[in-house]
Amino acid sequence: MLGVPDGCVTSPQPLRLVRRLEAAGRRPLHLREPGTTPVGEALRELLLAPDRGAWDPRTEALMFFAARSELLRSEVAPALAAGRDVVCERFTPSTLAYQGQTEELERFVLELDQLVVAGELQPDRVLILDLDPRESLARAGERGAADGFEARGAGFQERVRRGYLRYAEARPERTAVVVVDGLDPDQVEARIAAALEGLGWG
Repeated sequence: MLGVPDGCVTSPQPLRLVRRLEAAGRRPLHLREPGTTPVGEALRELLLAPDRGAWDPRTEALMFFAARSELLRSEVAPALAAGRDVVCERFTPSTLAYQGQTEELERFVLELDQLVVAGELQPDRVLILDLDPRESLARAGERGAADGFEARGAGFQERVRRGYLRYAEARPERTAVVVVDGLDPDQVEARIAAALEGLGWG
C-alpha cells in the first residue's frame, strides 16, 4: 500500500513498482482507493466532488471504509488467494490522516479498521511518500480544478501530512517512510525497492 498526500497521486512510483514486480516474474494487481470497483468509483465521485462542501469526518470515514470493504472482498482477497501481489494506492493510513485528525476521530477510524480490514487483508508494508504541503498543492493545481480535499487548503494538508507521519512513527515495523521532496524519481524508486526487501518481491 502506498500512502500519498494530495498532489502525489500523479507520482509514477506505483506504476514503477508494478513494472518492477512484473519484471521479476510476478503478477501484481494495481488498485486505487477509493475506486477500482463500481461501488468504489461511485463513492470516489461523491467524495472528491469539488463543490460538495464540508461533511462530518465520520461520514467521510464510513464512505471510505465502505469502498475499502468492497475492494477487499471483491479484488484483494481473490488476488491474495491466487498468490498475487497487491499494490494499492491509499488505504487505512490515508483515512487516518484525512479523517482522524483528533484523538476521538483517530479512535473511530482505527475501530472501523478493526471491523473491516481483517487479519491477512492488512498490508505487509505501507509506503508513505512524504511531500511538503505547499508543493503538494502546487502539483495538484497543475491538474486543474481542486477536488473536495485539495480545496481545503495548506493548513488542512499540513495536518494530513502530520497524520501520515504519526502513523509511521507508531507502526515502524509495518511502515516505510519514503521522502519524495527533493529526490529524483529514480532515487525514490530505489528507496521503495529497499523498503520492500524481505517480502520476497525481488
